[in-house]
Amino acid sequence: MTLTLRQKTLVKESFAKVAPQADLAAELFYSRLFYYDPELQRLFKADLKQQGRKLMKTLQVAVSSLDNLDKLVPVLQELAIRHVHYGVTVDDYTPVGNALLYALKQGLGREFDRETRNAWVAVYRLVATVMREAAYANYNPNTYKNRKTYRH
Repeated sequence: MTLTLRQKTLVKESFAKVAPQADLAAELFYSRLFYYDPELQRLFKADLKQQGRKLMKTLQVAVSSLDNLDKLVPVLQELAIRHVHYGVTVDDYTPVGNALLYALKQGLGREFDRETRNAWVAVYRLVATVMREAAYANYNPNTYKNRKTYRH
């Protein structure tokens, strides 16, 4: 899976606009995540504000590494393995991705147009695929069909 230069540019530019609102973006993300799947609250034992800062820092690393995916992949693989130990399942990646899109949409407003949304979807699919493959030995992105669907 590859990303186009245009997709990378759209993600970087849009994230730069959201980053100054990091605390609000993280709050929107977790609020929507727990709306989509309330059972995920059990995974978060630390302060959500602190967790939100970690989330935004991780997103910053991912976004800034889009031009060097070879460097990003091992970081994502390590993160995925840690998340398994926290209790994250293969199905949890879907509400996370949708909550991310929701938070971006809220933060960017009209600037979160179809092309920007599609760029984020491509980035998140890449990230989620790398993480799922690292964490779940039987995961196959070509045959996996998540049963959960969400509207945002």
